[in-house]
Amino acid sequence: MPSFEFAMMNAYYNEHLKQFDRLAEAASLIDWEAFRPIIASFYQNLTERGGRPNIDPIVMLKLLVLQQWYGLSDPELERQTARDLIFQHFLGFPGTVPDFTTVWLFRERLIRNGKYEKVWSELQRQMSRSGFKVEKKGKAAQDATFITADPGHAPMEPRGIQALTRRSRDGAWTKKLNRSYFGFKPHVKTDLKYGLIRAFETTTASVHDSQVDLSRRGEVVYRDKGYFGVPSKGYNATMQRGTRAGSIGIFDRMRNARISRKRAPIERTFAVLKSGHVLVTTVPRARVKMLFSCLCFNLMQMLTPRKQALA
Repeated sequence: MPSFEFAMMNAYYNEHLKQFDRLAEAASLIDWEAFRPIIASFYQNLTERGGRPNIDPIVMLKLLVLQQWYGLSDPELERQTARDLIFQHFLGFPGTVPDFTTVWLFRERLIRNGKYEKVWSELQRQMSRSGFKVEKKGKAAQDATFITADPGHAPMEPRGIQALTRRSRDGAWTKKLNRSYFGFKPHVKTDLKYGLIRAFETTTASVHDSQVDLSRRGEVVYRDKGYFGVPSKGYNATMQRGTRAGSIGIFDRMRNARISRKRAPIERTFAVLKSGHVLVTTVPRARVKMLFSCLCFNLMQMLTPRKQALA
């Protein structure tokens, strides 16, 4: 972008929009350039024939953050980025707005190269460096929820790579409290000291909560009755429930009440994260969506101590 045009747009942003831009405030907590070595390797034209210059990979990464922050589809992201000065400022006024196909292809490259795991690890490293370090014997809560997807007009077999339609890839049916769900299940672990998401996993909806253990050795992990009877790598603070042998006693009910109070912060996490419905059709795609949802949540959560210090 020409320097004069950049200066004019930046001046208008600073005068009229900066005070309303919570995203920029949150984004300042992260060193975005630290992600460049992770994603640049699969986003360059290094062949002899070369090709058209690629969009800056940091711009592409930030576009996926914008998408999850505002809940936009790929076409909506393209349109909004082209006309919204707050979006342009967050991206660094790149001049050229990537089309929605470029965004989709970048997300697919993240999946295919498995780089999204390193992106998450880098985020956790920066969080620790900023003072949000995980204690070796800390306290955390784990839970899971449903994200629905489109099952198609009728049951389709087979699923997976042999799927007959795009809407019958990885999603699965399950039932909870007499209600059926089709789609995926994000499993999340939140630390109770800062309320930040420390680990997540995404599975099909049919995978039971207790089959995914995100705890670490030495930490106390608070879990609801869905995890009853299943051990964890950390100290197992799981709520008790009645069995065929009989109902639980008064002491177990009191213990359940204490655990319920302890794990309350994770309910807020899901209230923010849960998007209701997604259009993706595979677990890896749902996992990348969840990665950026968790990243956005942590950015918002990290703002709280800063606001408290300024109050």
